[in-house]
Amino acid sequence: MARSKAKKLRQKLVREGKRSPELSRSPFATADLRTRKTKTKRELIHTQKYKNHASYHGDDGSLFWLLAAS
Repeated sequence: MARSKAKKLRQKLVREGKRSPELSRSPFATADLRTRKTKTKRELIHTQKYKNHASYHGDDGSLFWLLAAS
């Protein structure tokens, strides 16, 4: 893959012992600052997977105690 003129110039400056312009960049330069409008597929699957659905086997965490007086 070809290198751009700007990248070649940056590498030349580093070779000559000067400060790399990449070090002066803001930390937000590489961050993805877009806001997402809809949930991703992974988020949709996660919300469906961990909802508190009724159990088919009866082990939903409820207990029934019957105290018999003798």
